[in-house]
This record gives sequence, structure tokens and C-alpha cells, in this order.
Amino acid sequence: MTRLKDRVAIVTGAGSGLGRSHALMLASLGAKVVVNDLGVGLDGSQTGLSPADEVVAEIRAGGGEAVVSRHDVSDWDAAADMVRFAIETFGDLHVLVNNAGILRDRAFVNMEERDWDSVIAVHLKGHAATSKHAVTYWRDRAKAGHQINASIVHTSSVSGYRGNFGQANYAAAKLGIVALSRVIEIEASRYGVRSNAVSPSARTRMIGSIQTAPVENGFDPLDPSNVSSVVAWLAAKECPANGQLFQVYGSRLLILSLPQVVSDLMNPSGQWAFEDLDREVPPRLITHPSGKELIADLHAHQGGLCS
Repeated sequence: MTRLKDRVAIVTGAGSGLGRSHALMLASLGAKVVVNDLGVGLDGSQTGLSPADEVVAEIRAGGGEAVVSRHDVSDWDAAADMVRFAIETFGDLHVLVNNAGILRDRAFVNMEERDWDSVIAVHLKGHAATSKHAVTYWRDRAKAGHQINASIVHTSSVSGYRGNFGQANYAAAKLGIVALSRVIEIEASRYGVRSNAVSPSARTRMIGSIQTAPVENGFDPLDPSNVSSVVAWLAAKECPANGQLFQVYGSRLLILSLPQVVSDLMNPSGQWAFEDLDREVPPRLITHPSGKELIADLHAHQGGLCS
């Protein structure tokens, strides 16, 4: 298939896990791919490995076009260099898939400042830095009279809008990414840039060793390629989606709206007093917030794990 023929894409964190799957999927559909990966461990520490080289070799062996990028997405200038590298290598840029991430899980009361800063830097700043420089390029092209049809795909998580023990840093970053995606949609649509977020439920590098799901009729609901097919659809030139948040789990695709109004109360006397709130706020809403049931069900299917 050539659905993405001549589209130039950057995929961050593409040396393994979901990023690797995204890069391979985009390349199989005709995209020219910049495979970005620092070759670090799950916690962000240096490993000396270069998995991005293997991904590029696999793409090229299949007849595709790809190059390795070892730019640090959490560094503002390095992110600019990566965008520039993609353009200089392939002549343009059409797709940015923000996927790079690390984990520093720890109960909040035990979390060190470095645990907080490192996760926020790679996830939230890493999404913002790459997006900023990509959008700047597309804005300048649009102002110069070029027709732009660009797509940014961000990576969020169930942890961001449900919460998960030990992941205050990760959850905060992942919900922040949803807000970032929405703002980019508001500001950059005028230039021909679409911005969407995907929350993957899949076997990732972060939790792949402990996450299992039943395989039925040869279909593995936690295969990363299930998510990659949605990412590839969002990357396509003709895709209409913009400003959306998708949760992908196997054959299940949820289109989420966060936050949502669960009750609209009016106090005829004006400012809310304690007794008014005691009387009018339904206990069921503040003890069992509406809208969590579906996410909780999805969470349970994954054994309580969030990707």
C-alpha cells in the first residue's frame, strides 16, 4: 500500500516498542521516516545500544526510506535540529509522531525532584519542543504560499485521565499532552496542521514484560501494530480528524472528550454557601465521578496497567 507515499515523517522514541511499530507501519505505507531514538533505558539512562539503526535497516531491507536521528527531544535546540535534519534529508516534513517517553515510577511522597523533572522533560517538553519547531516550519511555508497538509500525533495515556499509583509525574505529563494537542489544534489549523492525541493500550517497552492478554483467532489485542494503524490513519493527508483524543485497545477504538460536564447546578440565591453545597451536590457525583466507568473497565482489561 502507498497511502502515505511521499509523506515525510518523524517518529520519536522509535527504536523499540510502540515507536518502532509506528515507524515500520508508516514506512510500509510509503512514508519516508526519520527514526529518532537516543538508545536509552526505560528510566532514561544511557545503555550504549542503538536500536534505531536496526529499525532503519529493517525499513530499508523492505524497500523503504529511513534515517536515524539521535536528537534529544527534551532539548529545545536539539528538537529544532531534528526537524531541520528531516527537511534537509528528505526535502520536506509532513508528519510528526511524538512517542518518546521514560518512566520513573515512585509513590508521590517518595518522588525525588529529578524523577519529576526527567519524566516531564521527556514526555511533556519532548512533545512541546518537537511540535513547536515543526509548526514553525509549517507556518512559514503556509505564509510563503505553500499548501500545507500536516499532522502531529501525540501520545497520551489512561494514566493521565484516570491516574495510576506511583505515576504522578507520568500522569501529569500525559494529561498535559492532551491540553498541548488541543492548543496546537486551535492555533495551527489555520496553517493546515492537524493535531490529535492517541492513548495506546498495547504491549510497550515500558510494560511489555508483564502485560498479557488472551489471543483469540490469531488476534493479539496488545500487539502495538493495532495502535500503529490508527497513527498511520491520522498521518494520512486525507484524514479529517483534528483536535481529538483516541483510546486504542485491540479492536476497540474510543473517541474521548475530556473533561465533560457531569452535572450543572444553579443556586438561586447566588454564591454557594456550605449548606447549599451540602444539599445540592449529589454524593454519587463526588464519590463516584461519572465518566470513569468506561475507563475503569478498560483499565481492568489491562490488569490495572496503563500504557
